[in-house]
Amino acid sequence: MDGNRRFAWSKALETDIGHKMGKMKLEQVLDWVLELEIGYFTVYALSTENLNRPGGELEGLFKLYVEGLKDIADDPRIHENGVKVQIIGKREMLPESVNEAITYAEEKTANYEDYTFTVCLAYGSREEMLGAIKSIAKDHSSGELSLDSINEQEVSRRLYTAEMPDPDLVIRTSGEERISNFLLWQMAYSELYFTDVFWPSFSKKEFLKAIQTYQARKRRFGE
Repeated sequence: MDGNRRFAWSKALETDIGHKMGKMKLEQVLDWVLELEIGYFTVYALSTENLNRPGGELEGLFKLYVEGLKDIADDPRIHENGVKVQIIGKREMLPESVNEAITYAEEKTANYEDYTFTVCLAYGSREEMLGAIKSIAKDHSSGELSLDSINEQEVSRRLYTAEMPDPDLVIRTSGEERISNFLLWQMAYSELYFTDVFWPSFSKKEFLKAIQTYQARKRRFGE
């Protein structure tokens, strides 16, 4: 969901307007995901690096997250389609109000299994992998995990995404062609799609183009 600020600046709007329009776009994209019956949908809403932004901008973002999480948890589409909402990242880096909204959204959808909607908040993939490494080192040091037992599966099950499949397709908006510390382990064989369109301007036509581009590719998985 990249490009909210630059969208606002390109229109001579305040930064917070761009973020609000980005929230509205996410609500719209959710319709498209459900329409295509995409079982797992993950968005990168706030990186650990984003937490270094000016305090005023962060305060506005946190208010939007509280509002957005509560809206999603109460959204009839979520309950009609059995969408489980989960948030991954360093929750201790977020204010109490955001954590309360996270708990509200996750508890209201905890028993759903048809779809999984994941929001990355205060998320950084290096930090995620570091946590998995520390967990493995601790278990090995205590004798609970032998050296021969440490493999890719062992690492994967200690990540935030342990109960999710690796992403098939990753779409990045705004013209940036970087991974930016997003699901580095999980994206090993993901197909990548980059578009110059800012997130608030991301259209259904562009969304379907990304899907069609993915479908036309032959996935080799290193072969």
